[in-house]
Amino acid sequence: MRRVLVILSLASLLAGCAGSGGPRPASVEPADSNASASTQGGERYALAGDAYPEDPPDVAQVPDAVPQREPRSRGGNKSPYEVWGKRYEVMADASGYRREGRASWYGEKFHGYATSNGEIYDMYKMSAAHRSLPLPSFVRVTSLDNGRSAIVRVNDRGPFHSEREIDLSYAAAARLGILEQGTGRVRVEAIDVERWLARRGGDPEPAPTEDAATSRPAGASDAPRVARQEPADGVFLQVAALGSEEGARALQARLEAEIARPVRVASATGLHRVQVGPLDPSGQVAPVREALRRAGFAQAFIVDDAD
Repeated sequence: MRRVLVILSLASLLAGCAGSGGPRPASVEPADSNASASTQGGERYALAGDAYPEDPPDVAQVPDAVPQREPRSRGGNKSPYEVWGKRYEVMADASGYRREGRASWYGEKFHGYATSNGEIYDMYKMSAAHRSLPLPSFVRVTSLDNGRSAIVRVNDRGPFHSEREIDLSYAAAARLGILEQGTGRVRVEAIDVERWLARRGGDPEPAPTEDAATSRPAGASDAPRVARQEPADGVFLQVAALGSEEGARALQARLEAEIARPVRVASATGLHRVQVGPLDPSGQVAPVREALRRAGFAQAFIVDDAD
């Protein structure tokens, strides 16, 4: 049965952008000329209150949003704008933004409907809503309770509760471990896209295709990770053991992009172990473990090449 959030004490935690129980404000969706009438009448959304997805897919391996150069959206960046009688300003630039506060999340009620910048909200992607960051923006959100983090693309407005800093998609909330609680303490840090790209050698490239014969990206012999000099012997940090090879490969690609270290998938007895390395135990393990912690994998543990 759909877990609709109808009890007021839970609604205050789980309703995300609609956490007050009211309709999603039309004033932050200037591209929709009919939004005001439809939302004020309570007819814009099929659900009166927000809800958990009825039969959600496994979102454990949904990749982070990938920071990239994007123009400001034509919709959702009007400044100032007004919601429920309160005025808000949109920042000209997200550079240097860093705040701590509470994150909430929004789900089934808004899934498939337009976001403030005119895109379609997909609760199974890494996205978020923010009151003042320009749309789109890329931010890293880190849980202050468990150290997990996610990179999300801000493409919506909200939450319109003074005590909340950001509204996360269902997938992002799952990553940070706040689905059940409804909210959680977080740090929000804007990502400088130019610096991000510079550290990774320029514009992001299309995902590599898999070579069926080798289960490695086609053309991998020319890839930078093969040329990188790593110790011939060493230890590995195991990040996860998954039952899905596809999920393990997706996590491998994400980690290689995130921490710039070689990552392997060691498969045996139906498990696909995602491991970073080889690493020199005398000097490489600690910084890589810290990088993994920042990426949301604080539980990585050491295995040797035989494991």
